[in-house]
Order: sequence, then structure tokens, then C-alpha cells
Amino acid sequence: MQSIDVHELKAREGRPLIDVRETWEYEQGHVPGAVNLPMSTIGEHLDELPAEAFDVICKVGGRSGRVVEALAARGYDATNVDGGTDEWIAAGYPIEH
Repeated sequence: MQSIDVHELKAREGRPLIDVRETWEYEQGHVPGAVNLPMSTIGEHLDELPAEAFDVICKVGGRSGRVVEALAARGYDATNVDGGTDEWIAAGYPIEH
């Protein structure tokens, strides 16, 4: 499985980011620009995923890792963000509400 850390995510530009946490978690704070598609419903929203390569984030990296594995098996070019949103916040990076 492809993965990056939050510092690599911060350095990326123009690459879509999918946040697979539940909506209430996303609303408490997320990486700027992240689009919320909860893991619990992502199977119903495959048509909303980017056609190009994209990154996937959750709280700490577990859910996003499982989503990346499932999407990669379907041919998507998805990369997991190790450490997730918690690590992003711990690194002092900005969040949106």
C-alpha cells in the first residue's frame, strides 16, 4: 500500500484529498481542501472519487489504510496518509471547520 506522512501531504499541491472519517468528525476540523466521503458510505460514492491520483486521510490512518487497500484493488491510484488528521494537528498545521 502506498503511504505518505503528514509532512509529505503538506508539501503536495493540487492533489485531491479524501477524508473518510464520519461527517461529525470531519466537521470538528479537517485538513484544508479535504473532501468528506465517510468510510461507512464510500461504496455508494465511488463515482465521486477523483479519476486522477489522490490521497486518503482519517483520524490516525487505520480507516484510510483499509479504504486505500480496497480502492487499489479496484484500480484507483490512492495513497494513505499515515498518522491522519491527529498527526496533522499535532504537527501544528492548519485545519478548517
